[in-house]
Amino acid sequence: MPIDQSVTTAAISVRELSFAWASGETVLDRCTLSVPKGEFWMLLGTNGSGKSTLLRLLAGLLKPKSGDIEISDRVGFVFQNPDHQLVMPTVGADIAFGLVSEKLSYIETLHRVKESLSAVNLSQMLRRPIYALSGGQKQRVAIAGAIARHAEVLLLDEPTALLDGENQTDLVASVRELVKQKNLTALWVTHRLNELDYADGAFLLERGQVIDKGDPMRLKQVLLDRS
Repeated sequence: MPIDQSVTTAAISVRELSFAWASGETVLDRCTLSVPKGEFWMLLGTNGSGKSTLLRLLAGLLKPKSGDIEISDRVGFVFQNPDHQLVMPTVGADIAFGLVSEKLSYIETLHRVKESLSAVNLSQMLRRPIYALSGGQKQRVAIAGAIARHAEVLLLDEPTALLDGENQTDLVASVRELVKQKNLTALWVTHRLNELDYADGAFLLERGQVIDKGDPMRLKQVLLDRS
């Protein structure tokens, strides 16, 4: 069988993926997509199209009914609400908590924590209480946690949904910069069409299937024409 070259260079590859809830409701129906390594792609679609479910399948939080998922590197997942994943009292402690399973020395852990905070421009907040952070800062801490674990694939589920306009723009611009500087791969779920300005590509999901993909500006216009 010939090798699909687009798959061999993909950081995320999904083939014929299907998922249904226990009630029998189908959420994904033979969904297929691939995200090129080192690129920032977005996942679009109306509520109920399967966006968040797909991201959770990619993160291993759900198991598919059928189909294949291949991810080339370690995954970091960023929830829509950062309060669902920040569990420790301070910024540094929360990031360090995610490294416990790696059994690093104190010095190695501190280095990873500081390095990741620097990557998201929060170097001065090592000891800052989580409760004292803004929503945008909390999302950056969640991203820093993934970077500290050396995740090379970031899955972000509407990370700007709870942020105001300025923080929305700052976060999406920061993630794009991280992708390019660190050669990461990111798949970002959104319903905000202005965020497509920062993407390398996008997928349009409808009724659990990718119905269009490619140039984000073209897809942006497609959706604007629909509205």
